[in-house]
Amino acid sequence: MSRTRTALPAGVWALGLCSLLMDVSSELIHSVLPIFMTAVLGASLVTVGIVEGIAEATAAGVKVFSGALSDWLGRRKLLAVIGYGLGAASKPLFPLAGSIAWVATARFVDRIGKGIRGAPRDALLADLVPASQRGAAFGLRQALDSVGAFLGPLAAIALLAVLAGDLRATLWIAVVPAAAAVLVLALGVREPATAAGAQARAPIRRADLTSLGRRYWLVVALGTVLTLARFSEAFLVLRAQSVGLALLWVPMVMVVMNVVYAAASYPAGLAADAGHRRALLGWGLGALLAADVVLALAGSSAAVMAGAALWGLHMGLTQGLLAFLVADASPEALRGTAFGVFGLVAGIALLAASTLAGALWSAIGPEATFAAGAAFAALSGLGLLALRPRAGT
Repeated sequence: MSRTRTALPAGVWALGLCSLLMDVSSELIHSVLPIFMTAVLGASLVTVGIVEGIAEATAAGVKVFSGALSDWLGRRKLLAVIGYGLGAASKPLFPLAGSIAWVATARFVDRIGKGIRGAPRDALLADLVPASQRGAAFGLRQALDSVGAFLGPLAAIALLAVLAGDLRATLWIAVVPAAAAVLVLALGVREPATAAGAQARAPIRRADLTSLGRRYWLVVALGTVLTLARFSEAFLVLRAQSVGLALLWVPMVMVVMNVVYAAASYPAGLAADAGHRRALLGWGLGALLAADVVLALAGSSAAVMAGAALWGLHMGLTQGLLAFLVADASPEALRGTAFGVFGLVAGIALLAASTLAGALWSAIGPEATFAAGAAFAALSGLGLLALRPRAGT
């Protein structure tokens, strides 16, 4: 394992560190933002679901164009820097927010940045390594991303304690790691000749989508099915609050989820390289089903934490793997486009899932939200069984 890790190029580690720093910032915000929206700004659960869903769908829609543009220009790093820069620029808008509209604007700008950087960054990562190391590379980046995602909520807990529960002051601190992420990417990643020297080509065309092939579209279908079975992680934070967890400790639910996410991601990447892709998908879906059941039945903070851990296991087993499968199923010249289209479809599915989650929570309660998630996960399992013999993954 160590031989594979040391063989990964420095650019892979720099991309991972960039993701880590941006996730420290983003998850610091996201671990308290649902409470800020509901308790400080008076938003309903439906509003939370819609804001979160639209934000993620926006990111997904932009990915299509940024991915295709990176293929057209034959350059990926510039778009990634622009995207991370927009994400960093959005961070001060959250503590300045005086209304839900302002929060929605901040999330919109932040997710546009994510959309711009996502597909070019993933395509750049695939360009940096040979096919035999893609699982490890995506797993490592996802693991470092997830380390940032649990350091952010830990920072939120410490800051809430030091700042006597001042949510706005806590949100201001998120500006610092976001700015550092942009510097790491700008200075620490060199675009390889395979991407930077590629011949400029026409923007996305219908023929491009056709040439991606059946295997790629099966991966898109697979990702959509998995995304429909889960929704925004904002509902994990709200579930912790619903069982009576004190504000200071609410971010711990994101810490637990992301510790498991980080721990599972790199081993899952190595397992993908070793050919265990179907097993990873099956175990990942099983973990999501179990998480939804535990969270639906949860009556204590310990139960919510257990559900969050299972949620993190699902993410660790599946998210890097899906990126690996997209890269593996797409030609190099269309890799950015392939990641963009995949992100768009997944984002639309996440918007639908998050909106439904918020509506069910408001109308019936949190139990209904997670019970519906479990039902979708079970249906997704049946769909995956139907696709399994032909998926080629």
